[in-house]
Amino acid sequence: MLCFEDFVAGDTAQAGSVAVSQADILAYATRFDAQDFHTDPDAAKASFVGTLIASGWHSCSLLMRLIAESFILDSTGMGAPGIEEVKWLRPVKPGDALSARRTVLETKASRSRPEMGLVRFRFELLNQRDEPVLEQTNWIMFGRKGSGIAPQPGNWLSHPPHYALPAMQSPLEPPAEAAEPARFFEELEIGRSFELGSFVFTAEEIVAFARAFDPQPFHMDEAAARNSSFGRLAASGWHTASVWMAAMVAHRKRQVAAGAPARAPRLGPSPGFTNLRWSKPVFAGDRITYHSVVTQTRASASRPQWGLFFHHNTGVNQHGEEVFSFDGCAFVERRPS
Repeated sequence: MLCFEDFVAGDTAQAGSVAVSQADILAYATRFDAQDFHTDPDAAKASFVGTLIASGWHSCSLLMRLIAESFILDSTGMGAPGIEEVKWLRPVKPGDALSARRTVLETKASRSRPEMGLVRFRFELLNQRDEPVLEQTNWIMFGRKGSGIAPQPGNWLSHPPHYALPAMQSPLEPPAEAAEPARFFEELEIGRSFELGSFVFTAEEIVAFARAFDPQPFHMDEAAARNSSFGRLAASGWHTASVWMAAMVAHRKRQVAAGAPARAPRLGPSPGFTNLRWSKPVFAGDRITYHSVVTQTRASASRPQWGLFFHHNTGVNQHGEEVFSFDGCAFVERRPS
């Protein structure tokens, strides 16, 4: 069992392997990121990348699965408060085999909670050619030796890392306001805010996601969750983020429909995100409403027909409490001359 004291700055370890099939890419993307280059092999040929690729949020979720398998489930891990930065460096394609590498960057004892400490990691998701496809930096909380914190017993890895929909599915509910047409890069308005939609995180939805991607006891079992720091069944942070992506894609499709028959600007992939915060747990039964605001735009030097737009994103529960936020960016097509 790994405790806070077992992590030393500079230590590196590599472990795990997960094969990614086209069916896996489609299963995740159909639910959480239904853009053509993630869901339609033929349409993907005309996309920014030119072939079917996995959602970046899918790759983050697969990294979480490998992290859980390789050491979190055999540790005093108490969850992560957020993610400093994720860089999506290369696309993940059907047939790729992924592994994870972790490096301890620094450690610090908690001043307010003497039973725990925090460890800052750099995680890399590597393909079968040992090329990094994703790099992630974040802190994880661990119980200290003698604290009495211990892993929950159970067969938490009994389900493979392949997403399967729950029998009862929560709908993604659109906002009441009508969508405006999608805008080309030059037309984006800094400060413009959008409500993306809302979603109820049922126990069935939480467990279905956790079985595939984040098999920690407090995401999978109500009894185990009661004995954790959460006290109740709580959604994986990556589940909260994945539903944000689903809400954003649904919002985008409403924008495209609002502007028809005019051709909508194409969207490209995102190079990554920063400052992701899970500020409050998302419990079974919570309704999360997502918002996004445009914060900055920048022309692309390497791809003159594209621009980058930056956005700040939040999720708020039914009590008006912010539970999730991050800063993202993505490519968007410039208006043809």
